[in-house]
Amino acid sequence: MNYRPLGRTGWKVSEISFGAWAVGGAWGTVDDQQSMAALHSAVDQGINFFDTADVYGDGRSERLLAQLKKDRPEPIVIATKIGRRVPDFSVKGYSRENLGASIDRCREMLQMDCLDLVQLHCPPKDVYYTPEIFGFLDDFVQAGKIRFYGVSVERVEEALKSIEYPNVRSVQIIFNLFRHRPADLFFAQAKKKEVGILARVPLASGLLTGKMKPDTAFAADDHRLFNRHGEYFDVGETFAGVDYDEGLKAVEELRALVPAGATMTQLALRWILMFDAVTCAIPGGKTPQQVEDNARAASLPPLSEAQMAAVRRIYDRYARPRVHQRW
Repeated sequence: MNYRPLGRTGWKVSEISFGAWAVGGAWGTVDDQQSMAALHSAVDQGINFFDTADVYGDGRSERLLAQLKKDRPEPIVIATKIGRRVPDFSVKGYSRENLGASIDRCREMLQMDCLDLVQLHCPPKDVYYTPEIFGFLDDFVQAGKIRFYGVSVERVEEALKSIEYPNVRSVQIIFNLFRHRPADLFFAQAKKKEVGILARVPLASGLLTGKMKPDTAFAADDHRLFNRHGEYFDVGETFAGVDYDEGLKAVEELRALVPAGATMTQLALRWILMFDAVTCAIPGGKTPQQVEDNARAASLPPLSEAQMAAVRRIYDRYARPRVHQRW
């Protein structure tokens, strides 16, 4: 495993890290015993950064990570996200009282007196234009309840606005083979300000694993079934916003770029790591085998200029018209 600095936090984190949404829920059947095996496998692979949220299984994901910290002596960093559980999902709902209650709940679930990294979880757009909210987070740092804070965003514009606040240490943004726009402008600005970038949805909800087919069936509680058109949350969270059938066509063309002995998953993750502004990719994993497959992407050699150019051509044909200006 290789490690990269997480902005100005002083931490060096594994460039392939662990996104814990899937072990919390909304991805079909999940078994806690298997999830714990996946988490232990992550540590075995040298992964030391885990990203979760208070709404992933309503605390289930956080409780699993608390158990992992008990079980393993290796130092790990846990980032959690807050804001989707506030009573009023608006600027008004992001009050000092509501954010404080969310932080205290995360501290309880994770069994941590001081949270490593707290991120606002894709808040309403107007939150980014309300300095008082970031002032509340500064106060929670001063109070010793959180060490650092950042944001998880939907759009590049939100990412650019967020890093105007001097104490934002990280930005989590969708970046993958189907979502190139963050690299156009945001990456350079984040590097300039030494803000860490967490590449989320790196496998486009599993579409970029190459394992899905036109007739792949998804469980009723899997967002890849119930949120394909943004029925419950931003459609960009599901398959990165690309049309499922068009995405499958793109994957078939991408297969030709997979290095010998590697997997489609590893190609997708290695492409993300070609961008030095990125701190880490945070793929999910419900089984030890999936986690190991993800982690091996860190050992692949750099992609060639020809491979990178081919990716751009495929993106331009299948994804750019639908997603590039939208997010």
